[in-house]
Amino acid sequence: MLKSLYSGVTGMKNLQTKMDVISNNIANVNTTGFKSGRVRFEDMISQSIASAQEGVNAKQVGLGVQTSAIDTIMNGGSLQSTGRELDFGIENGDSSFFVVSGDGGVNNYYTRDGGFYLDAENNLVTSAGYSVMGVNNTEPDGTETLEKLSVPAYIQVNADGTISASDSIPNGATNVFGLKSHSVDAKGVITGNYGNGESYVIGQVALAKFANAAGLEKSGGNLYIESANSGAPELGFPADDGYGVIRSGFLEMSNVDLANEFTEMIIANRAYQANSRSITTSDSMLEELLALKR
Repeated sequence: MLKSLYSGVTGMKNLQTKMDVISNNIANVNTTGFKSGRVRFEDMISQSIASAQEGVNAKQVGLGVQTSAIDTIMNGGSLQSTGRELDFGIENGDSSFFVVSGDGGVNNYYTRDGGFYLDAENNLVTSAGYSVMGVNNTEPDGTETLEKLSVPAYIQVNADGTISASDSIPNGATNVFGLKSHSVDAKGVITGNYGNGESYVIGQVALAKFANAAGLEKSGGNLYIESANSGAPELGFPADDGYGVIRSGFLEMSNVDLANEFTEMIIANRAYQANSRSITTSDSMLEELLALKR
C-alpha cells in the first residue's frame, strides 16, 4: 500500500487533536483564570532508502506526523473589575496560584480563580466549597501555620493584645466584639473592623509558585494539581519577590485570544482538507494501478 495513505491519516488524526484544543479554548473564553492550550507537531520516523555517503545526502521518506506537545500558556489574563471585596486577581505573578484544599491542607489544589465566598462558619471558600489556605492570626497560642482562612464573626481581645475567634458574645463579656467590616490589601492581609472601633489583622492569603507552572496538570473546576514536571510548590505571600500582588475587587479573565484561535482554526481546517486530498489522490493512483489488468 502507498505510504502516502497512512501519512495523510496521521495528518488528519493529529489535526483533529489541534481542533479539539482550539474548540476548548474558544469554549472557555469567558472562564475565570483559564489558561489556553497550544498543540505542536513533530515528524514521525523516516524510512531510509539510502544512507548518506561522502558528497551524497541520505535519502529518507517521512512516515507522517505526530503530536509533540500540548502546552498550557500560563500568561496572565487581564483583570476585570467586579467591585466585590471577596473577588481577588493576581497581578504580575504568572507562576503564582491561590492554595485551596478540601481536607484542611492534606491535599492541596492550586487555582487562579479568585472568586471566593464566606460559608456558614465564616470560612473563606471557593465556589466549589474548597477552603482557601493561608495564615490565621486568631490562634490562641499565636502559631502561624498554613490552614484554612476564616473571617470570625466575633473576636476575643486577650490581655496581651492577641486575638482569638469566638462563636458569640457571652453575657457580661467586655472583651468580645462583633465584626463590622473587613478588607484585603495587595499583600493579601485580611483586616477586620470590630465593634470596639479597632481594626485587627485576621490573617493573610497564601500563594504558591512553581518552577515550571506550565507543567501543572488541570484537574477541572479551574483547579491544578502538582505534577512530576511542575516542581514542588514554593509557598509565600503576595508582594513577596516573584509572587505578584493581590487586587481585591478584580477577577482574572481568560487569556484566550479569539483572533488567534480563529486564525488557527482556519489553518487547521485547510491543512485537514489538504491531508484528505492526499488520501483521495493516493486512492486514485491505486485505482489506476488496478486498472492495468483488465
